[in-house]
Amino acid sequence: MNIKWAEKLRKGLHGSADSLGNLCVESFHYLALFGIGGITAWAAVVTFFGMLDKGSVNVDDILLLFIYLELGAMVGIYFKTNHMPIRFLLYVAITALTRLLIGDVSHHKAPDVGLLYLCGGILLLAFAILVVRYASYRYPSAKVIDASGQELEEGK
Repeated sequence: MNIKWAEKLRKGLHGSADSLGNLCVESFHYLALFGIGGITAWAAVVTFFGMLDKGSVNVDDILLLFIYLELGAMVGIYFKTNHMPIRFLLYVAITALTRLLIGDVSHHKAPDVGLLYLCGGILLLAFAILVVRYASYRYPSAKVIDASGQELEEGK
């Protein structure tokens, strides 16, 4: 019995469903990235104008702006390469812990074991960045694809 027409129809249906699914996922993906990028930019602007309105700036405020900058850079890199750079998440975590550490010290909080935990956390995150960088150097990805689906040359 010749049912090649059914196989051809199945493949066509599978291709259409795959394309429609990819369209939905990518649409949500870009909408979410625009939302995250917009909210990050808005939060940075509100923080900046809050500093101007306050009339003074402290290290906590500057480190908060660095966190916003790193989050914005992560969104931009994700747009360009379609990959989430884990190192940037680690940088954000280090900056947040540093901000917390400076806030504790500058408000004359008595040193306690919490200070050691913060410093240990920063050291652990720095070590994690070292491991991630070594692993990406030693075991690079087979290929890197940008947002348009084109393969990028290694090192770009």
